[in-house]
Amino acid sequence: MDAFIHFLEIAVSVLAVVVTVMFLYQPLYLVIPLLFHRKKPQGEAPKRRFAILIAARNEEAVLPHLLDSIKAQDYPEALITTYVVADNCTDSTAQVARNAGAVVFERFNKLRVGKGYALDFLLDQIKEQYGAEWFDGYFVFDADNLLQRDYITRMNEVFDQGCSIVTSYRNSKNYGDNWISAGYALWFLRDAAFLNAPRAQLGISCVVAGTGFLFSGEIMRRCGGWPFHTLTEDTEFTVHNILQGEKIGYCGAAEIFDEQPTRLSQSWRQRLRWAKGYLQVLRKDGGRLAAGIFSKNGPSCFDMLMSILPAMVLTFCSVLFGSAATVLQLILGKNILPILVAFAASFAVPYLLLLLVGIITTATQWHSIRATAFKKVLYTFTFPLFMLTYIPISIAAIFSPKVEWKPIEHKVAVS
Repeated sequence: MDAFIHFLEIAVSVLAVVVTVMFLYQPLYLVIPLLFHRKKPQGEAPKRRFAILIAARNEEAVLPHLLDSIKAQDYPEALITTYVVADNCTDSTAQVARNAGAVVFERFNKLRVGKGYALDFLLDQIKEQYGAEWFDGYFVFDADNLLQRDYITRMNEVFDQGCSIVTSYRNSKNYGDNWISAGYALWFLRDAAFLNAPRAQLGISCVVAGTGFLFSGEIMRRCGGWPFHTLTEDTEFTVHNILQGEKIGYCGAAEIFDEQPTRLSQSWRQRLRWAKGYLQVLRKDGGRLAAGIFSKNGPSCFDMLMSILPAMVLTFCSVLFGSAATVLQLILGKNILPILVAFAASFAVPYLLLLLVGIITTATQWHSIRATAFKKVLYTFTFPLFMLTYIPISIAAIFSPKVEWKPIEHKVAVS
């Protein structure tokens, strides 16, 4: 029995080392934005012709507000064409988009379901109309998004600096709804301010997160449209381009808002899809990312590999093995106090580390968060609980034989 307990303790130590290696470099990301500020672009960037791609499924409630925010941009309207693919819609999404002046294509395909297929279909339609050379770049938005008035102008400035792919600052429309929406929102704020911003400052590739990004016509032609159809097509797109040697840029001055889920069942379904999608990408490209660590783009490959590894599963296994060792030691009548202290620490340490991340993010992004001061503080303390729900979700993703893409219902219709 003692030998088995010793084995469990060694396993806990090994897992702790692995998780530490995975995240040891990320505290540096927290420091860099606080010490250094990225230089603002000098001079006015040349105006380019952009297409805006929106995949919408039953989004009649929120889509008009996005289209209005696109029309309100301070960028020349003649250089922007908005395209909407009404994907398997059963409501009036297509008509609402046409009434707002968008170019609309309707798609009905119950076999190839998901945003990746919808974007690929939309790009094919655009190429048939204009050819592959007409647009300089393509923006991707979700139907529930809203854009700050200077969004396209700011993105174009970073695009002009030679970045073929640019992602932006992702904020939330409904931060204050409850602890779930706030958990999402705080994580995306942290992702923008303390992952993508320092990545850009260090010359490491940033990561595209679903919506609010721009890619060049050259990237579209090189990819052959949008051939990314895993459950996390944005991550697949990011990994593909990192392996091609691209470095995705970041524009912190371009702010986009989106709606976050508020129900745990809805959140579980969405994050289960994300977790399964990461595993799909890891299985497909994990080996190439590991090999790429020793290439010119090595830091970007390492950072991306760490981003898609199932860290929460490793954390859970460490807690599980530690718990088993604790129970066995108690059964054998070992000294109870140090055992209980170690057991409590295995739960307290992850919470406190996530709380520290939440505090730093909330404090530094305080004026960007649309919520009352009370809710900002309250949801900082619930943020670790939201993040720790990834543990059962990540485990379910490993053992779920089939996870399907399902649309998220959006109802927050605000200007």
